[in-house]
Amino acid sequence: MNYEMNDFSTDVIKKSFELPVLVDFWAEWCGPCRVLSPILERLAEKFKDQWKLVKINSDKYPEVAEKYGVKGIPNVKLFVDGEVVNEFTGALPENMVMEWLKKAIPSKNQKSIDEAKLLLTKNKNEKAVKLLKSILSSEPDNEEVKILLAKSTFFENHENSIKLLEGIDESSEFFELEDSLRTFARMFDLLNQSDSLPTNQVKDIYLRAIKNVKEQNFDSALENFIEAIRTDRYYDDDGSRKACIAIFKYLGEDNETTLKYRRDFSSALYI
Repeated sequence: MNYEMNDFSTDVIKKSFELPVLVDFWAEWCGPCRVLSPILERLAEKFKDQWKLVKINSDKYPEVAEKYGVKGIPNVKLFVDGEVVNEFTGALPENMVMEWLKKAIPSKNQKSIDEAKLLLTKNKNEKAVKLLKSILSSEPDNEEVKILLAKSTFFENHENSIKLLEGIDESSEFFELEDSLRTFARMFDLLNQSDSLPTNQVKDIYLRAIKNVKEQNFDSALENFIEAIRTDRYYDDDGSRKACIAIFKYLGEDNETTLKYRRDFSSALYI
C-alpha cells in the first residue's frame, strides 16, 4: 500500500478530523528510516480502523518539515483535529512503537469518555457508570475507562471494581490510582479479618481510620492514620503511611484535603 503524501492539507490536516493521522518524516538516505518504515506500515495495516499513516519525504517537502520543527529523522508526529498531539524521534523497535501508540492514540470513544468524566464531576454517577460500561463493552482494554469505572463503583462493591483493574501495571499512566484502589481494597478486607492484626494501642485507631475511608470521610481517615503513624509507625507493615499515600493519590495532589494533611503526614514520619 502507498502511504506517501499527495497533499498535506487533505491527507493530514483534514483527515485528522476523522481519524488520528500518524505522519512519518523520512528521507531515502536515512538508515534508521528504513528500519522504522516497515514497522509503521505493518502496524498501519493492522490498525487501519484506528489511525492512518502518511509518509512525508522531508527532502521532497522541506517546507512541511520546517513548519513542524523536524530536526532529526525519522520523526513521527501524531495529528488529531489538525494539531500535533504527540511525537517521537528515532527508530524504535516494534514493541516500543506499540507502547507509544497505546498511550498516544486517543480512543474512538473519547468524546463519550469526556462526557462520562463530566458527569462524575457533577456527581451523576449512575449516568456516568452506564455510559462507561457501554464504552467498555466496545473497548475492553481501554485503561482509562476501566479505571474510571472502577473508581466510580468502588465504594459500592470494591471486589468487582478490583477485577476491572487487571492488566493495569506500573507502565500505565493510571497505575497510581490503580494502586490506591488496591490499597483501599486490602484495608476493607482487614475489617472482616481484624483478628489477624496485632493487638496493641494503635489497633483501634487503625481500624477506625479504615472505617473512615470506607465511609469516604477522608479528613477523619487521614487524622486517624497520622495519629497511628505517630503512635506506631510500622504497624501492619507501615500500613498507615501506605494508606495516607493512597488517599492522596486517590483524591489528587491539588485536592483541598490532600493539601490540608500533607504537612502533618510528612512531619509524623520524621518524629
